[in-house]
Amino acid sequence: MEAFDFAFFVEVLIGGLLSGVMYSLVAIGFVLIYKTSGVLNFAQGAQLLFAALTFVSLVERGAPFVLALALTFALMLLLGLVIERAVLRPLVNHPPITLFMATLGLSYVIEGVAQLLWGTQVHELDLGITDTPLEFAGVLVSTFDLVAAGIAALMVVVLSLFFRYTRVGLAFRAVADDTFAALAVGLRLPHIWATVWAAAGVIAMVAGLLWGARLGVQFSLSLVVLKALPVLVLGGFDSILGAIVGGLIVGAMEKLAEVYLGPLVDGGIESWFAYVAALAFLLVRPSGLFGQRLVERA
Repeated sequence: MEAFDFAFFVEVLIGGLLSGVMYSLVAIGFVLIYKTSGVLNFAQGAQLLFAALTFVSLVERGAPFVLALALTFALMLLLGLVIERAVLRPLVNHPPITLFMATLGLSYVIEGVAQLLWGTQVHELDLGITDTPLEFAGVLVSTFDLVAAGIAALMVVVLSLFFRYTRVGLAFRAVADDTFAALAVGLRLPHIWATVWAAAGVIAMVAGLLWGARLGVQFSLSLVVLKALPVLVLGGFDSILGAIVGGLIVGAMEKLAEVYLGPLVDGGIESWFAYVAALAFLLVRPSGLFGQRLVERA
């Protein structure tokens, strides 16, 4: 029996945790929308793709990096506001399944618009981040994964501070805790919804650029959001902290499973192991680690 290689274990674990931070960033976009409006925004993946495709297309057409980033930022803010005004607000009193189907249809509309504007070819996205491995105490860590995780973590911290200490953030928390109480004290729900959808657009931009640089900008990039689903199941659909913790768990779990359990089943389990674990977790704790439990009174 081969001796256990602890340094290699740590290397795999760190790689999984770094990927998990990026999963968390995608999941937070879902949480923000779900907490304030009860909508599972399936169009988040199309927004992510649209942002990455817009940025890389502008750069390829000669726009300076900073200008392309600023234009993409402004466009994603506008897209979030348009979605809230044109889709969410007219359907606000409809059943959740209606809103979900609306976002599902919206995802195809956004992808179609992206195709009309920028075409369907695959793009290589270079953010200027090298991918040479760094060595720490005998453990190799990808430079790109480290920087990308740092950017994602910074985004998470900024969002957490924004929604904790600003007036808009306090209003967001009030609406998330009790919509009717927030209305009773005079909070304007449409304004809060618009702010949250705009924030979700910015999150989609950051996540789109990071994942686009990692995987290439192609239409399958929108499927990255599927990785957020087991994250949300583990952490809870209405918890930002849960999205962070769930992302770390899923990232570490799938990497370790691929390396240590994959050889037992001829490999390839990284793509689906998190979903199996999430399904098993649903049977034990349906609300997730940090989600609010529903209390039913007889």
